[in-house]
Amino acid sequence: MGPNKRSITMTKYVLNSGGLKNNIEGAKSFFIEVLKDINNHPKILMCFFAEKREHWEEKFPLYVEGFKQWMPSGYEPQFTLAFPENFADQINECDVLYIHGGDDHLIRYWLDKFDIPKIWQGKVVATNSASTQLVSQSFWTCDWRKLMDGYGILPIKTIAHFGSSYGSDDPRGPIDWQTAYKELKEYSDQTLPIYALKEGEFEVFQVDEDNK
Repeated sequence: MGPNKRSITMTKYVLNSGGLKNNIEGAKSFFIEVLKDINNHPKILMCFFAEKREHWEEKFPLYVEGFKQWMPSGYEPQFTLAFPENFADQINECDVLYIHGGDDHLIRYWLDKFDIPKIWQGKVVATNSASTQLVSQSFWTCDWRKLMDGYGILPIKTIAHFGSSYGSDDPRGPIDWQTAYKELKEYSDQTLPIYALKEGEFEVFQVDEDNK
């Protein structure tokens, strides 16, 4: 097992739209990217802060199996379930922080308690749906169907699950994705790029903390 080859000042963000199970090839490419440049015994911290508390232990083994199923061969990862009371210490010990999707307000409730993004400086931060939106400057959320502001860690705008059938059984009716895109384009800073990610699609950003 070789040492982790990543710079301690470079934070890598791998932003996923969500809906990985609906795009298996996209899921495989996502996990290849997440684990690239990390030794073959990575420590992966699984964070379910966007989910109701009573679901964390239930979802943890299911998502671990999904991660193992889609990740490239040759890796022997160690998975840990994140908890707010020792989150900072857990991040310090991990190579990858994987923040799963869920509710936009829940994820913010928990992460607002920490010094974001300093707490994960130098790590690989993999995000999914709601957590992807949170690291952006602003976003259109298909759960709440409105515009919201994120942390602005990355100077971008995002829409998760773009163009999908997400919420097709919703009593509010189907989502008008083009209207959502137009609203986001006209919202706040109109010079920022929009990443309208289809399910399974992802984007990669490298942030050099020394040059911020």
